[in-house]
Amino acid sequence: MANLPQSLSMNAPFGGGGGGVSTSSNPNAAAAAAAAAAAAGGAGANKDRKMASAEHLVLDLSNPELRENALLELSKKRELFQDLAPLLWNSFGTIAALLQEIVSIYPVLSPPNLTPAQSNRVCNALALLQCVASHPDTRMLFLNAHIPLYLYPFLNTTSKSRPFEYLRLTSLGVIGALVKVDDTEVISFLLSTEIIPLCLRTMEMGSELSKTVATFIVQKILLDDVGLDYICTTAERFFAVGRVLGNMVAALAEQPSSRLLKHIIRCYLRLSDNARACDALRSCLPDMLRDATFSSCLREDPTTRRWLQQLLHNVRVPGLQAGAGSHNNGPRLLRHLHSQQRQPHSHHHQRPPLDSIASSSDMDDLLLLSMTRNENEMESLSIGKEIRNEKAERNYFS
Repeated sequence: MANLPQSLSMNAPFGGGGGGVSTSSNPNAAAAAAAAAAAAGGAGANKDRKMASAEHLVLDLSNPELRENALLELSKKRELFQDLAPLLWNSFGTIAALLQEIVSIYPVLSPPNLTPAQSNRVCNALALLQCVASHPDTRMLFLNAHIPLYLYPFLNTTSKSRPFEYLRLTSLGVIGALVKVDDTEVISFLLSTEIIPLCLRTMEMGSELSKTVATFIVQKILLDDVGLDYICTTAERFFAVGRVLGNMVAALAEQPSSRLLKHIIRCYLRLSDNARACDALRSCLPDMLRDATFSSCLREDPTTRRWLQQLLHNVRVPGLQAGAGSHNNGPRLLRHLHSQQRQPHSHHHQRPPLDSIASSSDMDDLLLLSMTRNENEMESLSIGKEIRNEKAERNYFS
């Protein structure tokens, strides 16, 4: 197997140095040294066994009769194998085998005849591709090979059955792994392949977890200047995103999800960084973000409360101005938000740093959940208001 990463030995040679402490004159030191050597040798042997097991399973991927079990075992144990991503990428025929698994179910996407067994098998292959997409040594190789394009037919499906939902969710996890690390080259590639409409589709009809991962992807695209410029270049793109975000806000009023709301508000806040988009948001920002609809939902999330304060400040909604007509809920909302903060002063004029979007562990958990296909885990998944303002759209470029 050519070009495979070599296992690193953790055994270090003893002796050979004149400056070391003699263990022969110190029985305790000798015993400690022996114990350390045994532990190091055991750890090294265990690591070698794991690598050998991984290499054996990767070889099995090239055998159609052994592939299904290898996919299952590798996807379950991928966190235990160090450098699994380079191993998958550099081993002969492995990526081709994974792509073969993906394209094999294209015929059952439309009409929708995907079985649970087919979905689980392909999701195991997608979990391995996510491993490749998230590794720094293979991420750009993965991208330059245009492998994400093989996932787009899955994101374009509309069936809400469990097999299709698992398929979309795991596919989104692969894209989410790509955008998790800030990289303009990744964002530019995804924009060139029209990922935004596919994410918007999932944000409209997916489960709560699928919507969250799709919204996170849109958020990460917006946080890159290239992505923000792309969305705000035309009124059509801006209002397509705004319409979906607005409908999601309306749905959350009925079925709250603080995790999903967090990413929606961050998307709105980033849109407000663009002058023309900010002007349009004055007309089409959902009223439920201006009043106290989500005050209880945000009570335990000071970061998102600060984002919402900054958003309201940026768009300068009429309700924040003295004597401003019917939109008089802005001050009431700010009082709700201020009263829930521990700090005596809100400092809502200061922009929260972009790296405070969410902790790395939070994103790791989100992407890990995108690969869960366990029946009990998925059972807990829960899965309008039209905000398109014609006047705002006409005035977008004025």
